[in-house]
Amino acid sequence: MQDFVHTSEAVAATRSRLEKAAQLQTLFSRLSDADLARAARYLSGRAFPLSDQRVLNVGYANVRDALLTLVPTPDEAYSHLVVRLADMGDVAYELLGRRPDPPPTLTLADLADLFDQLAAASGAKARGKLLTATLARATALEAKYIVKIVMGELRIGLQEGQVEDAIARAYGVRVEAVQWANMLLGDLGETAVLARQGRLGEAHMRLFHPIKFMLASPAASPDDVAKQMPSGFLVEDKFDGVRAQVHKQGGRLAIFSRTLDEVAHRYPELHAPLLALPGEFILDGEILGWRDGRAIPFTEFQARLGRKTVDAELLASLPVAFMAFDLLYQDGDVLLEQPLRERRRCLETLLAVFPHPYSLILSQAAEFQAATALPAAFDAARERGNEGLMVKEPGSTYKPGRRGKEWLKVKRPLATLDVVVTGVEWGNGKRRHVLSDYTFAVQDDEGQLLEVGKAYSGLTDAEIAELTAWFQAHTIEDYGKFRRVEPLIVLEVAFDNVQPSDRHPSGYALRFPRIVRVGTDKLPADIDTLDTVRALAGVR
Repeated sequence: MQDFVHTSEAVAATRSRLEKAAQLQTLFSRLSDADLARAARYLSGRAFPLSDQRVLNVGYANVRDALLTLVPTPDEAYSHLVVRLADMGDVAYELLGRRPDPPPTLTLADLADLFDQLAAASGAKARGKLLTATLARATALEAKYIVKIVMGELRIGLQEGQVEDAIARAYGVRVEAVQWANMLLGDLGETAVLARQGRLGEAHMRLFHPIKFMLASPAASPDDVAKQMPSGFLVEDKFDGVRAQVHKQGGRLAIFSRTLDEVAHRYPELHAPLLALPGEFILDGEILGWRDGRAIPFTEFQARLGRKTVDAELLASLPVAFMAFDLLYQDGDVLLEQPLRERRRCLETLLAVFPHPYSLILSQAAEFQAATALPAAFDAARERGNEGLMVKEPGSTYKPGRRGKEWLKVKRPLATLDVVVTGVEWGNGKRRHVLSDYTFAVQDDEGQLLEVGKAYSGLTDAEIAELTAWFQAHTIEDYGKFRRVEPLIVLEVAFDNVQPSDRHPSGYALRFPRIVRVGTDKLPADIDTLDTVRALAGVR
């Protein structure tokens, strides 16, 4: 454990990718296979591998209560500490540093046991006791990184790709081979051990862990499309639903959301039609509210989201369909590196045998040669009640977790951004009793959050009331009118333009931002980047 935390400190202190990789290589050389697997997972910010759907269910209040149990601190002094440091791991380090450090006896195996017990614990009280007991044994530096991992906020300038790079350097293999094995297995720790043992080639596709979704970049105009895809492109309607990935093998089915959670239980009417398809496969697509041959507006469909159980009345009033637009794996063949046109051909063949098109639909893709046809196609998509267009390079491979220029989204004459809420304010007038004004941020290359604006329009009263309760429960610091909150709520915001600004840490501000929707199907890690903001501002 000591090697792990000291390496994490060293990695956090440098911005050099090469130095970070060298420090990780040194750490890896000192670890057993079991600890190498644990360290690789934890360094990427995960308590469990992606293939393991368990969650810790530990929040800000659990950490606060554990720290104050160990080091009693007046509320005002604690609040000032949280405001000053703005990171619960750093708060743990400073608070627990005020007591004598216990002997450093914790191991990475102890940390793994803690995570197993937290995931299995029933109730916040039980989780709080487990966390308090472990932090009582931890040095201040160990506590810092335990809390960071528990809170999902490692923030040492590492992303999963950099850990993959360090594994490749440590064991003299191509980083592409590490990335491929990690994608197949859904476990960076297992991948690290295979790399050490020279067995990366043994990795095979393991179904029932989510593959990260390929993402699209916003296109500001048809000229952007023409510039990126001069030889032609495929055009589909962009639907306003929930991105989903379907895994099917034999009689087993899983549906993963954009947040990489398993959500098949929320859509029971999709089970039979998906299981009726032959063979084993991974589909990429969109779950839509569907009625009378067209998508239901998302504001209506949203009532289906987040439900643990779906009763017969809801099934009848808000039916859903799965709109399939990509095929990533089929009957032992990984198709990610096949061009899109070939994946589409396989998808069309697979769905051609399906007898019930109501709940399982193939997206319609038209081939265009010139961007001049896009405005009319955009208007037609809007007439059908859809958001806009998806424009895709026919020869593009599928790049998990990447937001590139091979897929473009044309939603409106101006682009939208996915952002995360970092602060909220009480409203004015009739909204003075609700938290209705939201400060939001994008992320830089290292995952740091940089604010770009504030919006207060676009949501219904019911949505604002629901968010108010959530923000009150997830407040980091309360200044009275304004609150800092856990950065977990993703919004899609529209705006008129982007302009340079000294008002925000990002250096930019969105002009007249308004909220399009709450991104309940999106992870904070999937928000747009500062590079995208710069591009929309005309900075290349």
